[in-house]
Amino acid sequence: MRFEKSLDLLLVHCQGELGHVLVGGAPDIPGATMLDKMNHINTVDDSLRRFVTFEPRAHVAQSVNLVVAPTRPDADAGFIVLQADRAHPMSGSNCICVVTALLESGRVTMREPETLVRLDTPAGLVVARARCDAGRCLSVSLDNVPSFAELLDHEIDTPWGHIKVDIAFGGVYYALVDVGQLGLAIRPENARLLAEAGIELKRLLAEQVTVRHPTLPGVDEIAYVMFRDREPDGAVRTCTTLPPGRVDRSPCGTGSSANLATLFARGEVSVGDVRTSRSIIGGEFLAEVIGDTEVGGRRAVLPRITGRGCVYGRTELRLDPDDPFARGFALSDTWGPQVDLLR
Repeated sequence: MRFEKSLDLLLVHCQGELGHVLVGGAPDIPGATMLDKMNHINTVDDSLRRFVTFEPRAHVAQSVNLVVAPTRPDADAGFIVLQADRAHPMSGSNCICVVTALLESGRVTMREPETLVRLDTPAGLVVARARCDAGRCLSVSLDNVPSFAELLDHEIDTPWGHIKVDIAFGGVYYALVDVGQLGLAIRPENARLLAEAGIELKRLLAEQVTVRHPTLPGVDEIAYVMFRDREPDGAVRTCTTLPPGRVDRSPCGTGSSANLATLFARGEVSVGDVRTSRSIIGGEFLAEVIGDTEVGGRRAVLPRITGRGCVYGRTELRLDPDDPFARGFALSDTWGPQVDLLR
């Protein structure tokens, strides 16, 4: 079959979380900066996002990362995270997928034993250090954007009573919730219950809490609810819930950065400290405080997140003007009762 117009995607996962990488065929996205481009997708034209993230070309548990030319001279590539609800400014697991795909496909020259990759994202410049051997990317360490706590132990009204949440920015805004307050544990058999609880809490938070990033216009919502728990070995068990109803398979890089910011704000970690983030299925990231800074008057940490991605295939999507489902669709059998949020 000959495709006159098509999209080229590399199939990648990071600790089980799918973060496919769109490396060719995408239309030009207007905007002078990556933030402008993301806001264009979210407010002007979301057709590409819908095409690659909805059925029949995609499914619930995945993201697609749009790789574009960087808008700043100190970056090797730019990327935007596309998900079914909207385009997002940053994601640790997706960033690891992008770096792995760029290096193993030769789009960025690999140098052993370590390759430095600079990524232009809507949240700012992300510097990645990839450990490489024999043409493979063995791990990626991300120097994430400055991360800060907005609110600590903020009480909200919920069906579970008054619960305390931390609000923090780690590339996007998170609500971080100690899972024991809901009478749940972060285990695979509870994934459905956790997903439903997280989406309900996100809805309630939108009504009760206002956020606005001090330097990034358009970054003004709590994107995700992340449940957390302490493990006996000192690791943090994480479960990030994504609209409109699933859980992150990875330990979540931006969520781990946000959690690191709350620990820093409480004086529980200092520069040089490392914490392990462990996902609902047991995958692990290392989260390290490599420095501190200030963002809009807020004390912030400079996080480094280390994990691994795997390229497991490639696919080509045909752009067919006669496709009756070019805008894609979502059904409640997979997305649950919140499916109307996607329309």
